[in-house]
Amino acid sequence: MIPANELLLFALAALGLVLSPGPNMIYLISRSITQGRRAGLVSLAGVLAGFLGHIFLVSFGLSAVFLAIPLAYDLLRWLGIGYLLYLAWEAVKPGSSSPFQTRNLSHDSDWKLFRMGLLTNALNPKVALFYLSFFPQFTHPEYGSLLTQNVQLGLTQLTISGSVNMVIILSAARMASWFQARPVYIRVQKWFMASILTGLAVRMAIDKGK
Repeated sequence: MIPANELLLFALAALGLVLSPGPNMIYLISRSITQGRRAGLVSLAGVLAGFLGHIFLVSFGLSAVFLAIPLAYDLLRWLGIGYLLYLAWEAVKPGSSSPFQTRNLSHDSDWKLFRMGLLTNALNPKVALFYLSFFPQFTHPEYGSLLTQNVQLGLTQLTISGSVNMVIILSAARMASWFQARPVYIRVQKWFMASILTGLAVRMAIDKGK
């Protein structure tokens, strides 16, 4: 099993992913404001199903890769560092959008809501890249089965994403109004998130693992 301190650090990275503006957050907020909380929650169920697909594909794939190519760890570590810095830049670059700048969506059936949530996540390269570049930083042979560790990390990320997105859905309208009336807080949120992501990138660059 992965030690608690490593799992806590991974949870911080997963929190950074779910709070950074992206297709999932923008879609869920827009859907909740346009069609209501229930529609947002059904859409979230589809998003979480997409996460499960990514988790198991990446978990089985990474376990096989590390057994066959030991140098793959370092390659993915630097990929993860570059990706963290990219996310930090995306958060603060001029003209970057806020997830609370929503768009109107048509009213759809539960099945279509679920399907669209699933596809929005399953086709989001940010999710696959997060798993591919981050999982290797927190898994080590001495912790036990690599497959079990990858699944543990995946379920941790799934729990954090589900919890945070549920809070966002239930308060989407109020949060959107609050942030739109106070644009300075959107800039603070962006720079705060960029700082966390940059700090994690530096930590990954310094810590070469075991």
